Parts: sequence; C-alpha cells; structure tokens
Amino acid sequence: MLTTKAYGAQSATSPIAPLQIERREPGPHDVLFDILYCGVCHTDIHMSRGQFPRSIFPMVPGHEVIGRVTQVGRAVSRHKIGDIVGVGCLVDSCRECGECHHGEEQFCGARVGTYNALERDGKTPTYGGYSTRMTVDEAYVLKISPKLDPAAAAPLLCAGITTYSPLRHWKVGKGSKVGVIGLGGLGHMAVKIAAAMGAEVTVLSTTDSKKADAQRLGASDFAVTKTPETFKRLAGQFDLILNTVSANVNYDAYIGLLKRDGSLVILGIPDAPLSFNAFGLMLKRRSVSASLIGGIRETQEMLDFCAEHGIVSDIEIIRIDQINDAYERILTSDVRYRFVIDMASLT
Repeated sequence: MLTTKAYGAQSATSPIAPLQIERREPGPHDVLFDILYCGVCHTDIHMSRGQFPRSIFPMVPGHEVIGRVTQVGRAVSRHKIGDIVGVGCLVDSCRECGECHHGEEQFCGARVGTYNALERDGKTPTYGGYSTRMTVDEAYVLKISPKLDPAAAAPLLCAGITTYSPLRHWKVGKGSKVGVIGLGGLGHMAVKIAAAMGAEVTVLSTTDSKKADAQRLGASDFAVTKTPETFKRLAGQFDLILNTVSANVNYDAYIGLLKRDGSLVILGIPDAPLSFNAFGLMLKRRSVSASLIGGIRETQEMLDFCAEHGIVSDIEIIRIDQINDAYERILTSDVRYRFVIDMASLT
C-alpha cells in the first residue's frame, strides 16, 4: 500500500483537516498519478457534512482531479508515464450491465464513486482528490489535451460534463434557444458550452449583477426573473432550459417559457419535493426531466470538445489549507465561478 497525504473530514461535524490514507499499489490495469489540481464541488460540502443519505468517514472529498502519470500497470495501453490525465465522479462500475455496455456508467447500479463509496469488493472505501496521489483503473482515467490549462480544466470533470451531457442528449445545436437558470459553477459552464454548440443562450438570474459576465461567457440575452415582465417577454421561447440551481424556483413560471416539445432539465439538487401544474406541460407537450453526469466515453468527448473550442472553467486557485474558508464562501455564492486546489500546497 502507498501511504498518502490528504485532507478530509473525520465526521460530519469536523472541519476538513490533514490526515493520511492508503492507496493501492498499481495492478496490471491501474494508473498511478500525482495530483496537480482538484476542483471543489458543492457536492463535496454536502457529502462531508453528512447531508446525503450515506457518508463514509473518514472522508477525503474531491472528484474533479487532474494529475500527471507516474506509474502504469503492465497491461495499461491508454496512458503512459508523464501524461496529464483526469478522474471525474466515477472510478469503477460493474462493466457488465446494459448501462455500462452503452457507455452510461453513471447509471450503473454498482457504480463506484471517486469518494464516499466502496470499491467493488464491498469493503474498501474510496478517497477523493484532496490528496497527493491516486490509483485508478485505466478505463476510468481520462486524457487531458495539452490545449487545456490543467487547473482550469479540473471543474470540467464535474461541472463540465454535468452541463454538456443534457445539451448533447437534447441535441442542442445551431439555432437552438437555451435558457440557463443561475450563473454559478454549473451555470457558467452551461453558457460556454451551449454557445460553442451554436445555441442562442439566455441567462435567467434573480439579479442583474452578473449580466456583464453572462455576455462575456457567450450569452446573447440576460433576464432578471424577479421582474414579472421577463416571463411575459420570454413566454414560449426556449427549446431547452437547464436549471443549475438547487434553490426552490417557480416551476410553473419556467415551464411557461418552453416552446412546444421543450424540456426543462434539473441539474441542481433540490432540498424539497418539486411541485408544478401538469396542465402547463400538456398544453404544449412540454416535459420536466433531470440529468446526472455522463459516462466515461461522453466525458472524454466533452473534454475533447472543450479543447477544440478553448473552453475551461473560470477559477480561483486556493491552497489546501484554505478549503474550509472556501466551503463557507461557496455557501454564500462568493466565488466566480469555481475553486480549484493547487495540490502542491499539500506536498
């Protein structure tokens, strides 16, 4: 085993603090890499504070991981020593079910999360990217193009694929009209990617404080949703609306912004059951749906797309010892738009 420096939580009420973990020695199909950068996701806060159904402690968060390969197993063919690679939200799955065979590992019932999960043996906990190194099966390790800045590419492994996947699934392209609710970690990536796909993008925000940012990121319109006139002006306009916030919103009002056959897709995780009137859907065959992340194949496709179009996340780099302050700033929306930890600060 490889003794590894990390930062993590000992319990749901403890701060993120230094600890040591054990990583496995690389097997025949494994890739060992030194972690260079790790993005900070809102999910890290939920998980480490025990706000999801299952939390395994001690916990090392982090599922937006960028590193440099230092060792590969004898059967590895996809990666070599020195490569810049990434690991997102998954490090394994059953590999046998229909979801896995269709490249949709994120829906596999036996998927293994990068942290706060158990390996397929059912007893070994997984630890995330707030650490100095990681060992992962090559099939779940992604190639990072040299065209991408490694630090700013880290959030693509969660925020990027979370927004890219529904845009691809609902076939967004030239001429599509896309609404994005919220301009945060997810929302700013949705704007960039949808605009690069050729869509006409409107940011739907509660205030006008981010109007200039929305335009810089690629939005063609910006609408303040606290103004009733907004919902009159934009009624029946959108093919797709991505809800990137977890706060409670007026779903009936947003459903009214959809065209015939339009879809409103939930990406942020709401903390209460949703409520909306079915009549608003029936009138124009609209739908309300939700999306998770993406499979390994689609995540690699997203990374290649972002490299081709020069898309990365807008980031603020922090030291690992600033992580607890970063959590509090995320909770007050005091980041534009994603924190990334420079893991050299741990070594």
